[in-house]
Amino acid sequence: MQTVLFHDTIFGPIHSRRLGSSLGINLSPRDGKVCTFDCLYCEAGFNAQGPGKTGLPRRTEVAELLEAKLRQMKENGQPLDVITFSGNGEPTVHPEFEGIIDDTIRLRDAYFPDVKISVLSNSTRLGSESVDRALLRVDNNILKLDSAITSTIHTLDRPTNPDFTAESVIDRIAAFGKQCIVQTMLLRGSYEGKTIDNTTAEEIDALIEAYRRINPDRVMLYSIDRRTPARDLVKIETDQLESIARRIREAGINVTVS
Repeated sequence: MQTVLFHDTIFGPIHSRRLGSSLGINLSPRDGKVCTFDCLYCEAGFNAQGPGKTGLPRRTEVAELLEAKLRQMKENGQPLDVITFSGNGEPTVHPEFEGIIDDTIRLRDAYFPDVKISVLSNSTRLGSESVDRALLRVDNNILKLDSAITSTIHTLDRPTNPDFTAESVIDRIAAFGKQCIVQTMLLRGSYEGKTIDNTTAEEIDALIEAYRRINPDRVMLYSIDRRTPARDLVKIETDQLESIARRIREAGINVTVS
């Protein structure tokens, strides 16, 4: 079984194809996965590997580790574009998420005031007042929407909440409007006898309608770039991503491809 990618709370900096030089913050266990989705393409593997034994990092621990890393990078003259909440699961499930965001903003301002703070979220915790407040404070509030069709979300993203629907998450993302970036993973393939393809005309039409409803700052389209736990998934090549992006731009939506 494919296991977690990140074995540290603070990792990198690494080069992100969408964000640049990125220092990562992993609010999941260092030896397991905690997520409200169980995506077929997740680079950190399936949830079945378990949450591990280390537990979620404490707020004070995150702040101490982040400050030490930022101080070191500042002293060494290392470049940094963004601090990114990502890692082995969904960062917004951490019970101290809002406080951690406050600490990160304070430390960013002290050491790298021009650096952006990004959160990569699967959108499942939207509607929590604490989570929403925190996401409104960051520079790049990047929210997942891989499909605007509920059945596709359940096949591809596999939410742990069986009542999760496309309609409800689109409404919650729309509450952010221009204060969010929507990120959509496009791919095709199969898993356990089910065909998966969120690039069909029906899927893209539904996404365009959702993007119009949300009215985000921009949409990020991308496809798989590393090994995935479900092996029979196919990357969508850049020329097809660009073709899909053109359709979306024709609807008046700002789109980037990476």
